[in-house]
Amino acid sequence: MFAKYDFAGKVVVVTGGASGIGLAFARRAAKAGAAVALLDRDEAALAECERAFAAEGCGIMVRACDVSLRAQCDAAMGDVIAQFGGVDVLFNNAGITQRSRFSDTRPEVFEKVMAVNFFGALYCTKSAIDSIIRRKGMIIVNESIAGIAPLVGRTGYSASKHAMHGLFTSLGAELREKGVHVMIVCPGFIRTNLQKTALGADGSVTDRPQTFVGRQDTPESAAEKIYRGACRKKRLLVLTFMGKLGAWVHTFAPGYYEKKMARLFEAELREDCDER
Repeated sequence: MFAKYDFAGKVVVVTGGASGIGLAFARRAAKAGAAVALLDRDEAALAECERAFAAEGCGIMVRACDVSLRAQCDAAMGDVIAQFGGVDVLFNNAGITQRSRFSDTRPEVFEKVMAVNFFGALYCTKSAIDSIIRRKGMIIVNESIAGIAPLVGRTGYSASKHAMHGLFTSLGAELREKGVHVMIVCPGFIRTNLQKTALGADGSVTDRPQTFVGRQDTPESAAEKIYRGACRKKRLLVLTFMGKLGAWVHTFAPGYYEKKMARLFEAELREDCDER
């Protein structure tokens, strides 16, 4: 049985940390006394985050990093370790999504989504793993309900998240005896920038609106739940009522779940056609 994890004095690295859940979690960790390193592609947003954290007296560093590029992940993590001495917590949060039928979607879209979501998390973890093991730290993975259940119209996104689930549940089993904890987070519908940059069938950002069930949660609320789950060293954390309900329905009534998802996506397509 793991003891409660204390973030005070720890070094927390957050990918995709300049906005959304990543930024909200970084703020929560800093409030608990952690030093924070934010990795993101948005240099302007990173600079603003650096000013805001420094103004509050928080230990902060920022690095521009495209997680789909292994060399940038290695360099960024090396900078973090050089400045702070190591990595205690890695939050693999950076991600991208897509919304389009499989039959319409170019292979390059799948490659891009896998590069960011799966390989980005893999590269960052590989870069930090020796330090995390030495410090008996933690890896948090922002997965998705799409990592444990099908998601119609998001086959590329779902494939990347299922791959992440396999990688990090297996890694958690490998690292358990080394004192390293892995927590997988499956958010429901959270109000972030992720859906604003969803890729369409041709790889461009789609203007098709997202469909969702129930109420969207806020990044701050999600981050607080993730922080508390990490403190308790939970292995799997499913957020929002609809997220938990969806996981339950898929487990016990998979046929119904798949039909419901298909109807929602077809409704989304009809709305898109009507608007055009």
